Amino acid sequence: MNTLKTGILLSSLTLLFVAIGSLLGGSHGAIIAFAIAVVMNVGSYWFSDKIVLKMVHAQPVSREEAPEMTEMIERLARRAGIPTPRLYLVPDPSPNAFATGRNPANGVVAINQGLLDLLNREEVEGVVAHELGHIKHRDTLTMAVVATIAGAIMMLVNIAQFGMMFGGHGGNDREGGGGGNILLLLVTIIVAPLAATLIQMGISRAREFEADRAGAEIAGSPQGLMNALVKLHNAPPMETLATPSTAHMYISNPLSGVGGVSKWFMTHPPVEERLAALRRL
Repeated sequence: MNTLKTGILLSSLTLLFVAIGSLLGGSHGAIIAFAIAVVMNVGSYWFSDKIVLKMVHAQPVSREEAPEMTEMIERLARRAGIPTPRLYLVPDPSPNAFATGRNPANGVVAINQGLLDLLNREEVEGVVAHELGHIKHRDTLTMAVVATIAGAIMMLVNIAQFGMMFGGHGGNDREGGGGGNILLLLVTIIVAPLAATLIQMGISRAREFEADRAGAEIAGSPQGLMNALVKLHNAPPMETLATPSTAHMYISNPLSGVGGVSKWFMTHPPVEERLAALRRL
């Protein structure tokens, strides 16, 4: 069900992007917008993992440096039926972890030092299994594409704002109805970023449920992951290398302590819902 929901939301995000391009430049604008989406998605496919690892100052960890963690990841990867991902350590005191990589063969599991300081071995194993679930289902690529398209929508909205400042009225103004186009542009400038954000967050929440389920299966029990989620939820907010653009990648929203936002704008499902779903397993 969550996979179907992801497909529908991703299609909606792409259609929204093309629709804005059409509004700004007619049929030619739609074609240009689609071409931009393709180029940006290709860029995300090849470079998103390198960019995010550099952003958080992640460092590769060898077998000699962390033999127990390496053995754990190798064992869980065999259970998941995927190649063993590379292990990176992030010098971040915030307890968290994320996965990246364009496909399972290029998967990466990045673990914050704060997570290793907070959780016991069983709980770390549950978190790693969750991240392997993301890699197995190629969520790392899905969310990179989603973030890219959402960013491109914001770019088009900025272009529309810039155009209106200098008297631009959209791609169909020459056919009449200029006033209607101006109104439509105004509505788009207001609504499109909100819609893109809601869709992006909806996809992120759906993928977290799927990764929780896969992680419990890979680990052989949901208990370690459940205990980890409780500890991560109760951990006090602290400074982190994560940013709003990367928050959706983590197992727990690293910016959740910033303030109260509605469920629709959350990158992750409420922890109570995640625990309830794991209990049902």
